[in-house]
Amino acid sequence: MTLPDTLLDLLRKPSPCFLSTIMPDGSPQVTETWVDTDGVNVIINTVVGYVKVRNVERDPRVALAIQDPENPFRYIQVRGRVTNMTTEGGTESIEALSQKYTGRPYPWYGGRDQQRIVLTIEATSVSGQG
Repeated sequence: MTLPDTLLDLLRKPSPCFLSTIMPDGSPQVTETWVDTDGVNVIINTVVGYVKVRNVERDPRVALAIQDPENPFRYIQVRGRVTNMTTEGGTESIEALSQKYTGRPYPWYGGRDQQRIVLTIEATSVSGQG
């Protein structure tokens, strides 16, 4: 599906994003995260071994809520699936996201030994409010 311009606009801003994945018992797991786009897909950068990564390795279905940083009552929901996971470009991706969200280099909260992984999410449904 083609991402609507309203969603692309939010993905290109430092918008709060909440990513939901599915735990082994079927319950939801939600994480706030930075988000980006390649113009076609939603892009998330995280760390190899995190719960959300283990969840999408097992079940690639995800849901996201991306909030407008200028209007907290406006958000866009995306349902989709992770279609690609790669560590290639992970460091460059987190550095770009840090500049977008903080205006500074990434501070490597968990240490530089963490391996970054880029998740590519193909949207299957987009809806919103506000």
